[in-house]
Amino acid sequence: MLISVFDKDGTVPELYQSMRDISYLAGVFNDLGTHQWLTPGGIFRFLRIIQLLNEEALGLAEPIENTDTLFYRYRNKYTDPNPPTQKQMEQIINILVKYNWLSKQSRQIKLRDAGKRMMDALVRLANDSLAYYMHDEIGRSLFQARRDAEISEAYDDHGISGGNKIASMIRNVENAIQLLKERELEMLADRNALPQLELIHELMKELQGKLEERYRQFQTLEDSLVLTTLMQKGTSVLAEGTSLSLGMTNKYLKFATMRETVLSSYIQPEKVREFIIKMYNPPVDSDIPNPYQMLSFMEQDQYEGEALDGLWIPIKFAAPISAADISDSVHYLENYEPKVKPLEEEGEMIEYKLEQISADELQQYIGDTTWLMTKSMIRTEEVEQYLDQYDEAGMEQIMIEAAGPRWSDAINSLAAISALIGNDKVWMNRAGSELQQWPDKVWNWINPKDREWTIKKRKPGDLHDES
Repeated sequence: MLISVFDKDGTVPELYQSMRDISYLAGVFNDLGTHQWLTPGGIFRFLRIIQLLNEEALGLAEPIENTDTLFYRYRNKYTDPNPPTQKQMEQIINILVKYNWLSKQSRQIKLRDAGKRMMDALVRLANDSLAYYMHDEIGRSLFQARRDAEISEAYDDHGISGGNKIASMIRNVENAIQLLKERELEMLADRNALPQLELIHELMKELQGKLEERYRQFQTLEDSLVLTTLMQKGTSVLAEGTSLSLGMTNKYLKFATMRETVLSSYIQPEKVREFIIKMYNPPVDSDIPNPYQMLSFMEQDQYEGEALDGLWIPIKFAAPISAADISDSVHYLENYEPKVKPLEEEGEMIEYKLEQISADELQQYIGDTTWLMTKSMIRTEEVEQYLDQYDEAGMEQIMIEAAGPRWSDAINSLAAISALIGNDKVWMNRAGSELQQWPDKVWNWINPKDREWTIKKRKPGDLHDES
């Protein structure tokens, strides 16, 4: 039976003492906030101070007689451009004494057991967070999954509950798989992604081994009944993750070595046909790429100019009606039986009122409705606000200053300008003078003359654009 606070009665003395330790921890941070220590820099200095106290308690440093000793030891050990003052050091010591972390004697400051346990927990938490943020998004989820397995080993195997770590481990792997799928095309387009892909695959295999080891620790009948569904889910998730990472690594290696492949002078049509068929739906662990992956790899520009062949933007098309839907519709029409008994409903008399509008007003209403539908699909607010401020500006100036220098910003602002032009909200003119250069943008015009257009807000009385 694992020791867990959630399985204890609220009146148990041991539970009360453990909750008191946590309330003291909360009190320490509350008082730190009162003295303006609850900033990233302030917390970092606080951790350095408790590390000095911890080293003294472990016999790794000389005894700390008073706050002056701690103050000078801090300045000698750490390079800090803004170290705590003696007054601030006195505040920290008084807070820790107040909440029973320290005992302040006449000739020595000593660390109490509660303070040592709380300080150890804070340092471990800080180190865990540092290691977590040293990984990328995918690596963070896999790192946390591995930490879940290690915490389960350190706690569950010794009779102390570490929480639902197996479920947490599986969920973190699921998150990593989702991120890996989302970033698959991006990683295939990166020339330097191979080490990261290999690291992800090794972490997947390591996690698969750790999960199997965790299952072996719960071999009793009672535990196995509870974990059966979880075990099946974890096995499926890790098998998918390992296959996905292996497939991405294989595809990347195949792409990378494609230049060194010996080409035959004889083309076998059957093999070409087989390869094309397999490209439509290859298994996740296959080294055969689908068209999207092949186009993404072209972004590596292994052949000069290959990455500038075009810009790929996903577009949604209406799905065709399936044969099953057509069959159901025909069956419904052939077997339709209208209801012969009229429905008896008592309703209020509806009065119809005739209203007439002119053709110009109708055209205006239709135009306003079309514009509202366009704005619901395309973000035009940034460009509109910019033109409200400047009235007229160069197209490139609007794209950079109203949106930003990135690819996605350029696409969004171009779509907004197109919508405004199509709905007669702005018009285009040729620039009459030299336009400003924007060296910080990460994209270029295919036709440099396209940047010579200026966009002007349309006002009442404007008839047409100048060309």
